[in-house]
Amino acid sequence: MMTSVDTDLLRVLADPLRLRIVTLLARETLCTTHLVEETGARQTNLSNHLKVLREAGVVETEPCGRFTYYKLRPDVIDRLAGQFAELADSARTASENKRACP
Repeated sequence: MMTSVDTDLLRVLADPLRLRIVTLLARETLCTTHLVEETGARQTNLSNHLKVLREAGVVETEPCGRFTYYKLRPDVIDRLAGQFAELADSARTASENKRACP
């Protein structure tokens, strides 16, 4: 049973703006302009965060004319959720295990 969580992915999602982007993209596919409007972030800042999310495999791009749309990769979120579920299952059984003090 695996009881560890992808720490690199957690670091990526730990940033409040990146987590907000992921939350927005969970609802719909959006372009940078939409994300700027929704988050209030500057485009350059937003683009840097989108690059991090792309490189981590959390989002993928879809060109559409002169715009680039971003969509969330649910399989990545599913994988992370599965890791947390395994961790919770392990914690349930661990409550029965108690290491004696020396």
